[in-house]
Amino acid sequence: MVSMKKMALPKDAVEMLLDPKAFKVLATTDDQGNVHVVAKDSLTLLDDGSLAYGEVLESSVSNANMVRGIWFDRRVAVLVCRHGRSFQIKGKPHRYVTTGPLFQQFYLAFRQRFGPDSDLAGVWIIAVDEVREQTLSVRKEEEERKHPNMRHFDRECFKVEQAM
Repeated sequence: MVSMKKMALPKDAVEMLLDPKAFKVLATTDDQGNVHVVAKDSLTLLDDGSLAYGEVLESSVSNANMVRGIWFDRRVAVLVCRHGRSFQIKGKPHRYVTTGPLFQQFYLAFRQRFGPDSDLAGVWIIAVDEVREQTLSVRKEEEERKHPNMRHFDRECFKVEQAM
């Protein structure tokens, strides 16, 4: 079973995960290693530092891939974006909840958002083990610091006129 030691997330990543208007994406892989990427608006941060999202369809590709993640110790990735900033969060599927207070919280939120006929198969919990800011300016600065001599050779040939 996946260890659930709490990983500290950057304050901005926490705010994005808790913001219902932030764009949240889950990436999983199938048994052949093919990537499956879907938006998961319900994805949020739990008090223990893990991530959780509501799975609507028991038969979905994401659900099957998350089950494989538990069985075969596979990682998943989440991308959360807001106002030009983004964070990639990686981890492993930890548990699938179909009853109890967490399930009820997600189920009521789904019914409130999508109507009384909406359904929820379960809630996936992801144990976080890596976080990286993916905002272009941050990535560029980090890569230039790590690799100061890696620049495109003909950079000087392509000058861009600055608009006044």
